[in-house]
Amino acid sequence: MWPLLAENNRIRERYFGRQVSFCVITNAKSGLCSEDCAFCSQAAGAKGEIPRYPLPPQEELVAAAAEAARAGAARFSLVTSGRGLTSPKEQAALLRTVAAIVEAVPIQVCASLGIVDRGFLQELQAAGVRRFHHNLEAAASFFPQICTTHSYEERVATIAAARDAGLSVCAGGILGLGESVAQRWELAQALKELAVDAIPLNFLHPLPGTPLAGRPLLSPLEALQIIAAFRLLFPDRSLIICGGRQVTLRSLGPLIFAAGANCLMTGDYLTTKGRLPDEDRQMLADLGLDLVRERKVVCDQ
Repeated sequence: MWPLLAENNRIRERYFGRQVSFCVITNAKSGLCSEDCAFCSQAAGAKGEIPRYPLPPQEELVAAAAEAARAGAARFSLVTSGRGLTSPKEQAALLRTVAAIVEAVPIQVCASLGIVDRGFLQELQAAGVRRFHHNLEAAASFFPQICTTHSYEERVATIAAARDAGLSVCAGGILGLGESVAQRWELAQALKELAVDAIPLNFLHPLPGTPLAGRPLLSPLEALQIIAAFRLLFPDRSLIICGGRQVTLRSLGPLIFAAGANCLMTGDYLTTKGRLPDEDRQMLADLGLDLVRERKVVCDQ
């Protein structure tokens, strides 16, 4: 493992130097979901206590984007629960919000809105969204074990539609769901075929009230091995370490950069707490890494 970290650190520095960027997400529509994704506390049938609300007012989301920029984030993503943001009223409100953020805040705007059609994706691109996020979540052979209310093929089609609409695409998955090592390889190969621009890696954080509440966490070393494997498979793509990193990696968290990560989700997640941006900035400073804040960021690779 340790020689692999040295090699992956060299690969990361070859393509990204000592630069790391942050992204921040906001839960722009919480709960109220019809889908049965087994890992998600917002899913239909999940029993946990979570906030449930529709799209917040525009000024609230613009303020959240401004706070993300002040925290050092290069990207800010609007994330909504549900199968997809398909209500014309909600779509129009979100497009206005995107335009307002682009006008007022020096940050790149992303969106994660579920399964949506190419026409709306084109409108998002015209409004100023730079990147669309839509995880595959798991390999095609494992997907039916974690979701039955929509298909893997629908996710693939949404990613293809986002690229056709002129958007950069961010797609990855969740590791530790119970998949095999071979299925992790299968997921990686699917992402390679889709030619995604950035790959978010999440590690299962088993949440009370979900079907996967009893699953054990991956070990910190196994999580690092996964990051390292993805870096070897995608030497010039951005690897963003996202949900589950604190509970999974624990004291080995700073080693994600040696394993090959060049981007980091900071702040809170959708329904769980994350690390404070101040803590993540201090970690980068301690490691001698540089935080990139400009609109043209390293994650555009």
